[in-house]
Amino acid sequence: MSNPIINNLRQIQETIPSNVCLIAVTKTVSVEVIQTVYEAGVKNFAENKLQEAIDKQEKLKHCRDICWHFIGHLQTNKAKKAVESFEWIHSVDSLKLAQKLDFHAQQALENGVIGKLPQVCLQIKFLPDENKYGWSVDEFYQDLSELLNLKNLHFRGLMTILPTGLSSEEILSAFQGVANVASNLRKNQYFPPDFDQLSMGMSGDYSLAIEAGATMIRLGTIIFGDRK
Repeated sequence: MSNPIINNLRQIQETIPSNVCLIAVTKTVSVEVIQTVYEAGVKNFAENKLQEAIDKQEKLKHCRDICWHFIGHLQTNKAKKAVESFEWIHSVDSLKLAQKLDFHAQQALENGVIGKLPQVCLQIKFLPDENKYGWSVDEFYQDLSELLNLKNLHFRGLMTILPTGLSSEEILSAFQGVANVASNLRKNQYFPPDFDQLSMGMSGDYSLAIEAGATMIRLGTIIFGDRK
């Protein structure tokens, strides 16, 4: 009997270029379902609630090559646990949070809790949206020099979440705008050469994100169906 989740996954994988990383967003998804998707070849999983993620990680620690990504809004008082629990943090949305993560990463490295710098994406709010976190483009450039002083985070690229209700043309234009910011950062060599990731695109707009240059897409509903 075929598994509808695996069928969804296979159909999506057929449409994704080989250079794009599919990250399965598993909020509210059971450990058993995650295990099934893992066995089907997916190694990158994302959560947006810290405690839910940690519980799942403990139950799936036998899957040693899983890579866990945090994609939700992160309060600064949870920065320490995020550094200790996730290889990637996509949703670094303020200088204050970045500084807090940098401090806890230094402590975790010195104490042997983690073995390498956390991989970080910086969240850009390209269009105004009171329901989303992140830097506006202008705010980001204002904070850039202070971000560059942080030595315990491995900055890998930009992340964005767009407002709802946009047309396809508006979505593509916004994604292209974020890609242009990333291109400008690389051209001016603000970050090392591996600042090359664009985490953008979800279930409803990932094809447009890929068209604009996304290297990581975060897919939940289109794989697992609607969730509470």
